[in-house]
Amino acid sequence: MRWLILFITVLIVVVGVSSCSSPGRFADRNPHVTPKDTNAIDFFMMRWFGDDPWADQLAEVKNNPNLVPQVPIDLSTIQTPAAAPQITWLGHATFLLQYRGLTILTDPILSERASPLSFTGPERLTPAPLSINELPAIDVVIISHNHYDHLDEETIAGLGQEVNYMVPLGLTEWFSEQGIGSERVHEFDWWQQANFGPLAVTATPSQHWSARSLWDKNETLWASWHLQIDDWQVWFGGDTGYNPYQFKEIGQRFPAIDDALIPVGAYLPRWFMQPQHVDPAEAVQIHNDLGASRSYAMHWGTYQLAAESIEQTRQDLAAAKSEAQAPAGHVLKLMAIGETEIIDTSN
Repeated sequence: MRWLILFITVLIVVVGVSSCSSPGRFADRNPHVTPKDTNAIDFFMMRWFGDDPWADQLAEVKNNPNLVPQVPIDLSTIQTPAAAPQITWLGHATFLLQYRGLTILTDPILSERASPLSFTGPERLTPAPLSINELPAIDVVIISHNHYDHLDEETIAGLGQEVNYMVPLGLTEWFSEQGIGSERVHEFDWWQQANFGPLAVTATPSQHWSARSLWDKNETLWASWHLQIDDWQVWFGGDTGYNPYQFKEIGQRFPAIDDALIPVGAYLPRWFMQPQHVDPAEAVQIHNDLGASRSYAMHWGTYQLAAESIEQTRQDLAAAKSEAQAPAGHVLKLMAIGETEIIDTSN
């Protein structure tokens, strides 16, 4: 009961601050959607007092672990990667991308909770597939935005100060506060591109928002990312809602994307989540807009962030792929957490 009272008190403070805060310097970066003026109390009221039913994903996974498949990670494969490109899913939006001697980590979070508080907030539905110490040496980390399930302080601290971070505008200060030198943090606006050895990095648009504290809503940018390592092109979606413009433009600018990492979860109820999170049908549409050869589902089965059940996510994704007549194994493949996919770029 004490924690519930504390939680409600914190929410009241959040509301009091957020209701009078500015919209943020990047608030106008979503030109294709009318932003909703929502805050923490709106989410709280929807979650606990609204009419929309909320699934219990923790209970789901406990009763049927096969809903979120997990395999023992092959440490030898990620420590000594194949000559071909390889992708390893570590859960949520965290992937290892390895090719040509480079190891890239996206939106790394290996913590028990996606929360600023250790005792509350979304907790892992399955154990992390490895510890930070078991990761191979990381060359580059890609950050899509500053929400706690995509920018995790504990995991960043464990990665150390020798990693190069590719981040949207405005995040250098946060990394400096973690003791990471500014020379290691590279800020990007949308469509800005830079080269790092065999890696070409371009920040691309997405439809989302940012906030990490009570006072910084939309003060830092959010982005998706196009990565090219020699002849391999990967697009990382981060976290996004859908519009019929931005992803088509990305596909037009990068017409030969090999592999796309696309979110599919945290989408119900639609009246609240639609501007910021795609549903499975929209995820399939993003795959098509990009013109990617293959795509992989992410942002599901790791932390519960919305109302839908895991079973519904799987069913909705299967239905969306069937409706789109998507080729089996090529569109929004459901990887197991810990699984490594070695890419045959000839297909």
